[in-house]
Amino acid sequence: MIADKKEFFGGAAMLVGFFIVLIIMFCPIFEGKNALNYLDSLYNSISKGSAYYIPKLKNDVAGFVGDPISVVVEMKDEKQAEETAILFTKAGAEANVSGNQLSIKGDFKKIMENCLDDSDNMFNNNGSILAEKYGYPEKNVMYNWHSVCKVMEVDLVKQKRVKAAKIITSVSKKAIECSYNYYKVVPQKISEKAGIVVFSLVFYVVYTMWYGFGILFMFEGWGLKLEH
Repeated sequence: MIADKKEFFGGAAMLVGFFIVLIIMFCPIFEGKNALNYLDSLYNSISKGSAYYIPKLKNDVAGFVGDPISVVVEMKDEKQAEETAILFTKAGAEANVSGNQLSIKGDFKKIMENCLDDSDNMFNNNGSILAEKYGYPEKNVMYNWHSVCKVMEVDLVKQKRVKAAKIITSVSKKAIECSYNYYKVVPQKISEKAGIVVFSLVFYVVYTMWYGFGILFMFEGWGLKLEH
């Protein structure tokens, strides 16, 4: 038996409305996307504007003038080792491949500058420059940079080249990863989309409460109550 029909059916109506809005949200009516994909793209584009660390990293790398490095790293396979070797030869370094092993000798500053230049082009959605420069897809270029930087960092730590290892860590996280993750994303200022940002945040709170009160009214109308 329903104890309070008005409250019960009021809650039911709220839930029906909730699911109607939910269905609309999953329809591709927001610039050809559903609401979740649209907002995901929006917040990615806004966050990209505040994730550009490359100029500062270039300043940090500039301090390593005439600082040679010599490392031996292992890549996933011979193909990756050969592709990765090109990244270093383009920076004027010596890179010798033996199976999946890569021996690198060169100027640390020039190597990191080349990496940051590639990251900069990728971050600014100019991936075609990398594809033309190295002869294979730009995302693979950045993946190889990320892979080799991880193993270079370990080798440099073993050599007690801690300062150089820290720079590689920063470049990997703040330049390579950012440029890879934000590739093809067009940056926007939050001031340009302030209205939709505020609406989406307010809507999230209201929509969550809408569902909760709908359930609450239905159960209370049904006669179920929480008691201590």
